[in-house]
Amino acid sequence: MPKKTYKKRKAKISIPLIFAGILVIGLAFVFSLHTLSDFGVENEQGEETLSRQEFIDKLAPHAKELQQGYGVLPSIILGQAILESNWGQSQLASQYKNLFGIKASGNQPKVSLETKEYMNEQWITIQGEFKVYNSWNESLDDHTMLFVNGTNWDPKLYAGVLTATDYRQAAQALQTAGYATDPDYANKIISVIETYNLEQYDHS
Repeated sequence: MPKKTYKKRKAKISIPLIFAGILVIGLAFVFSLHTLSDFGVENEQGEETLSRQEFIDKLAPHAKELQQGYGVLPSIILGQAILESNWGQSQLASQYKNLFGIKASGNQPKVSLETKEYMNEQWITIQGEFKVYNSWNESLDDHTMLFVNGTNWDPKLYAGVLTATDYRQAAQALQTAGYATDPDYANKIISVIETYNLEQYDHS
């Protein structure tokens, strides 16, 4: 008995389906070009992170309140928060609400984390104990009060930050006071402020 032969039927793909596939691939590619700074997404801990403008918008109102109460420029508060916390995405900022890397002492709530400091003309990694806050606003408050109260050995250490008439003077006052070990700290703060037009919050 002769064998039956079967012709393979070619699958027909509709033109609209092809275009739909191309569109999906194109959108996926465009989305992949964006970074965490462009969209609110979840980090490794499953917590939602903010876009860069959302981060600024979240902190700016309280930063302006602190300017009215104590004189510190919002551009400096925002610039430092951005630089110190990587837009609120660092572990210290996202989990422990510490935006500025402020160290803990005594019986204050604290967490021990690795940090980089510039010593003897080189960057080294050390273990530091940092304050833990309940909110970012609480971190902003403590940061401003550091400028207001100074340190135990020099209550006027940050007076130049409070009396500065513009962000450049304030950034240099931070550098002079030794706020950070980074020798290029003032320039980095100024760059962040100018890149994201943070000076606008000093006058609004």
